[in-house]
Order: sequence, then structure tokens, then C-alpha cells
Amino acid sequence: MGNQALLVCGMAAGPLFTLAYVVEGATRADYKPLRHPVSSLALGRAGWAQSVNFLLSGLLSLTFAVGLWRDGPSPAGAVLIGVWGAGLLGAGAFLTDPVSGYPAGTPDRLEHPTRAGTLHDLFSVIGFLALAAACFVFAPSASPGWAVYSIAGGMLFATTMVSASAVFTRQGRWVDRGGLIQRVSLTIGWTWQTALAVRLLGS
Repeated sequence: MGNQALLVCGMAAGPLFTLAYVVEGATRADYKPLRHPVSSLALGRAGWAQSVNFLLSGLLSLTFAVGLWRDGPSPAGAVLIGVWGAGLLGAGAFLTDPVSGYPAGTPDRLEHPTRAGTLHDLFSVIGFLALAAACFVFAPSASPGWAVYSIAGGMLFATTMVSASAVFTRQGRWVDRGGLIQRVSLTIGWTWQTALAVRLLGS
């Protein structure tokens, strides 16, 4: 596969992932996108679709990482994007635990997390940290405008993701907006990856 095609995979991963979870969230009974995390879409009879979404986006991001390694400005950044892709694969391989009352009839949080749920969270955290770090690693590789965007994107991505995780964990007054905060964070992260791929394709 040519390097241009590898970079296209990085450009496509975010839009495809986002489109998939938006459609799933809009059509799933009892699911509230503003309240519930994207990972919860993997629960239930139709949950396989979100699991596939995680796996596909992970594979596309790993493929993108290969392209970055071959011809990118930062080998360390390529490794971090690869870790992000691996985190998505792990999130798709292990089901999250129910949270915020979804699926219907489940508690806001399980008293004893399952092994699969713990592994899902672990892979997710590792992936999120890697993507945030990649924003900073790639910041000095181009123009000042890109550097500012990358640093700001990394900070906002990390801050909003930590905020969403805190809401899901503590179930406080922001619980009905946990899904929204997480979606803002994912949009920031995926937009940055797409922008990076577009920039490299045009160079």
C-alpha cells in the first residue's frame, strides 16, 4: 500500500467513527446521547455495530501510524498514533460496563466492575493519553499556526476527556451532560488527527 493511501486511512478514521456513533445513538432505544458514553452503544443486541466501529477506527489509525512512521515528521508521534489505534482496538475487544442507567434497568454504576469493563477502560485511557501526547509531539513539526492548534487541541482534548470520565464516575449534577462532554472531546481529537493527515497529504 502506498504511503498516500496510508495517510488517507488516518483522514477517514475520525469521520467514519463519528458518523457511526451518531447514527447508532439516534436509533437506539433508551439511549440518550447527551447522557450516555459512546462506549455504551456496544451493549445490547445491536452492540456489535459499535464494537466494529471501534475495531475499524483502530485499524485505520494503526494504518495511519505506519504511514507516519514511513514518511512523517516525528517517529515518536507515529508510535503514539499507533498506541491510540491499539487503544481503540482494545476498547472494541472488551465491552464496557453499564453506566448512567444504560441499558435500561441497570444501575448508574456497577458496584463491582467486570474484568472486561476494566480492560475496556484501561485501553481507552491509554489510547486517550497517547492521542493527547501526539498533539504536543507533532506541534513543532510545521508552521506556528499548526503548533498553536496542536497544543490547544491536545490541552482541550485531555481536559474534556478527563471531565467526561469524572462525570461518568461520580454521577454528579453534570451526569445528564456526560455524553455531550465526551462527544466534544472525541470531536476535538478526531478533528486533529484528520487535520494532521490532510496536512501531510498536501505536503
